[in-house]
Amino acid sequence: MAAAGAAAMPRSPESRAGTMARAPSSSPSRPSWLPALLLLLAAAGPGAGAARLYREGVDAVWVLDSGSVRRATANSSAAWLVQFYSSWCGHCIGYAPTWRALAADVRDWAAVVRVAALDCADEKNHEVCRAYDIHFYPTFRYFKAFTKDFTTGDNFKGPDRELQTVRHTMIDFLQNHTTEHRPPACPSLDPIQPSDILSLINNRNDHYMAVLFESNSSYVGREVILDLTQFENIVVKRALNTDTAFLEKLGVSSIPSCYLIYPNGSHGLINIGKPLRSFFSSYLKLLPEVRKKSLSLPEKPNKEENSEAIIWREFDRSKLYISDLESGLHYLLRVELATHKSLSGTKLKTLKDFVTVIAKLFPGRPPIRKLLEMLQEWLANLPLDRIPYNAILDLVNNKMRISGIFLTNHIKWVGCQGSQPELRGYTCSLWKLFHTLTVEASTHPKALDGTGLEGDPQAVLQTIRRYIHTFFGCKECGEHFEEMAKESMDSVKTPDQAVLWLWKKHNLVNHRLAGHLSEDPRFPKVPWPTPDLCPSCHEEIKGLDSWNEGQVLLFLKRHYSGDNLVDTYAVGLGDIGGDRPAEAEEPEKIQAVPEKSGGAHGVERLHLPSLLPPDPRLTERLHSRLEIKLGQGDGAAGSREAEAAVPFLGMGFSSLDMSLCVLLYVASSLFLMVMYFFFRVRSKRWKFRHHHPTV
Repeated sequence: MAAAGAAAMPRSPESRAGTMARAPSSSPSRPSWLPALLLLLAAAGPGAGAARLYREGVDAVWVLDSGSVRRATANSSAAWLVQFYSSWCGHCIGYAPTWRALAADVRDWAAVVRVAALDCADEKNHEVCRAYDIHFYPTFRYFKAFTKDFTTGDNFKGPDRELQTVRHTMIDFLQNHTTEHRPPACPSLDPIQPSDILSLINNRNDHYMAVLFESNSSYVGREVILDLTQFENIVVKRALNTDTAFLEKLGVSSIPSCYLIYPNGSHGLINIGKPLRSFFSSYLKLLPEVRKKSLSLPEKPNKEENSEAIIWREFDRSKLYISDLESGLHYLLRVELATHKSLSGTKLKTLKDFVTVIAKLFPGRPPIRKLLEMLQEWLANLPLDRIPYNAILDLVNNKMRISGIFLTNHIKWVGCQGSQPELRGYTCSLWKLFHTLTVEASTHPKALDGTGLEGDPQAVLQTIRRYIHTFFGCKECGEHFEEMAKESMDSVKTPDQAVLWLWKKHNLVNHRLAGHLSEDPRFPKVPWPTPDLCPSCHEEIKGLDSWNEGQVLLFLKRHYSGDNLVDTYAVGLGDIGGDRPAEAEEPEKIQAVPEKSGGAHGVERLHLPSLLPPDPRLTERLHSRLEIKLGQGDGAAGSREAEAAVPFLGMGFSSLDMSLCVLLYVASSLFLMVMYFFFRVRSKRWKFRHHHPTV
């Protein structure tokens, strides 16, 4: 899951920056001034996320969010090029300087086309990214001017994402506009004919006229035309070098060249240092009387919001924190997978296998495990080849009001917190989750019995591989992980080798990404585990540090075991159901029924009760929660909670309920039809025997 010049799952099995990562350095070694500094950083919560990689008022990038993207692109007099990115995606972090440079480079094109960005990792933008069908990061979309109906835009098409390539593709996009959608500020980018040039030379104008001669494949002329769009007293045209005799007549001996016609009627070639776009544009902008127009561009769609302060959470890097794993599951199930509106075929099979693996091997708290087990059983028994992901979300969000299941809807990083909001976080938690799954599969070999995955030492790795390839948002990271898997995953023959394979590849990823922009300076990418965490894992051979893989395996099994999980900072189970106080949860308390477990985790399990009977107080509680959320002024989060609280069709039905109702309806209809035809045939046989008695 790594990107070569981008980022993927980061470095050592515990260090990451902008991708999956390693646990932080021990707190005692942290400088005393660091907590105070961290309190000044922008928060990772809603409102701060949109400015993590791009800063409004500092960068030339237009920073959009869920409230401004549609307003900005709909019926706009200019075209838009929008990057949908994720601030946790290492490749996005690495690409940010290029995007900032592109926006600055085409700043003068703003009346024609604008360069923008929207952070899909920001909680308030989750729904809008789903609406625009964003599955991977970064995704680039063009929006034509004067688009009245909702559109998800046109995908970027180009051999690479280098600045010049994207700039040229922007020009192609503008030229593909129809007359109806052409930005009014966009001058003609088509070449003029030699006869047109002669008429320009012979007629006096009150402004400069510049003609760029170039080859058909050159973009210099069109770039200079757009560079001068916002300047008055000058008009720029382009012409092709097809008429050699005409070029000789004008004295044009090389291309690209600029022929300038002055307001007083004089004309001739301009002499510049190098025939480059920047030289032509600078020369023309500095001509006497050429000045920038006083254009009234619209106000930037997004204002910087007051950001909350990050509270640094002290932690022990030798421990595994439940809060990291649960926050990662929340993002995985409610955000990353939710970008897919429906699942079928290989996607559905990948999801079923992945949910099976985490349901059987996740070592977290019983309510979370119960939720995963119920989701796994539901997916395994559902006789459909295509399902809407909203039905899965209904189950994850417990719309059926089942006691004893729970998954936090808050992100709270502890061992995965970074020194900046965009660093570490989700990808760090994924690394931890994947390592935990391989360790659990190795230490509890019977855990996958009866799932169809038993007996395969590569089962967990292959499931992780398919999940990353199919669903992981950083596309380039997924491609790099796939390359590593193709190279050596088939060599894994035992569950212990699977544990070590993932550890080796994680260290390989971090080695490649060391020094990358996605690296958190607070948590540098170094080989992991470090000597202070596991002295016996390191040995010296001929003066070189080497790994003792036997000791590494023992360390990994200790570190990623359920016994090493701590619930410090984890959301209290009294918070089940949302942000209500614990006493409001009394009717829906977890019903812990001790049950001897012979499963993988060796702990008491919770008995999953049946569906709660109809509760006349349910609607009252839902409305109460709605009033509380609105009263708190929780913005977008409150609106989403309020929407979730409103019963479907006024009866408390969810998408999951409806899908089950449809299944039962179809099954009952088929049964009735079979019974009808059965008795119809019996009736005909009886009539035949009655009217034709045997002799």
